[in-house]
Amino acid sequence: MEKVDKEHKEEIMKRIEEAGNPDNYETSWEGGVPKSKKKSEVKKGRTSKARGARFELKVRRDLEDKGRVVDKWNNNVDLVEDKLVIAKRKYNPYSRAMTIGTGFPDFISIKYIHEGVYSVIGVEVKMNGTLSKIEKEKCSWYLQKKIFSAIWIAKKGEARGQIVYDDFSEKYGDKYNKS
Repeated sequence: MEKVDKEHKEEIMKRIEEAGNPDNYETSWEGGVPKSKKKSEVKKGRTSKARGARFELKVRRDLEDKGRVVDKWNNNVDLVEDKLVIAKRKYNPYSRAMTIGTGFPDFISIKYIHEGVYSVIGVEVKMNGTLSKIEKEKCSWYLQKKIFSAIWIAKKGEARGQIVYDDFSEKYGDKYNKS
């Protein structure tokens, strides 16, 4: 990371103060470049992240109550090289925290069917149930390589506290089914 000389930093901070009310903006330095964000947006992002984490935990408990063994999935798909890779860990230098479970999908869920047969399902947790284009391609890749027998998308239901599980193959059908 490049060092920013004090005069240059003070000049930029002065411009930011002139542009708007500094009480409404939060400025961070990323690679020697100032990034200004609205404090209300920062707070909204923080609460959204917390709500998503709580919902993810709720989904995990729900699956465990249904008799499934659930674990965090720590792998990801490299679509360029067409292979499974270990998910990168994310480090936040400001809070000095390491985020470990950044794989896709969020969980692997296993259930015993009968002697020697298990149901292995990938579970992606999305509060609104919508996947991005890249996530859809990754789900298709997992199903095509037969890593998971199915991929469920967990989302919030209409009723309070309800969790709905959509099957990826049923929801997106033939468009992403390249078998």
